[in-house]
Amino acid sequence: MTDKPTVLFVCVHNAGRSQMAAGYLRALAGDDVEVLSAGSAPKDRINPIAVEAMAEEGIDIAGHAPKVLTVEAVEVSDVVITMGCGDACPIFPGKRYEDWELDDPAGQGIESVRPIRDEIRRRIEALIGELLPETPRA
Repeated sequence: MTDKPTVLFVCVHNAGRSQMAAGYLRALAGDDVEVLSAGSAPKDRINPIAVEAMAEEGIDIAGHAPKVLTVEAVEVSDVVITMGCGDACPIFPGKRYEDWELDDPAGQGIESVRPIRDEIRRRIEALIGELLPETPRA
């Protein structure tokens, strides 16, 4: 049993928003948080513009692959953050659920994806402050 919180990010394709959020949480919280991401209808690869946008921040998400959302992933998570996947995510009592309304980066150029990325970072920083209030951050 661990005190480390587990956060699951869910979007439809698990190729853009949820991958960027997971990348930020891994980079900013390190080993203090377990990070999962999944999609209700995952694509075959991560959006290359999302990869490029995160690379500009020094975060490499290119090695990750979209995964299908499973009941098990939700069960093991303390916090489930959805991003436009509607009712595809199973609900379990005792879990914290948030829905982040963010534009979908699919089909958009880098100029349009940067503001989405920056909003995700702002929300991740706030989430870390809530999950790890006693942990100093660089």
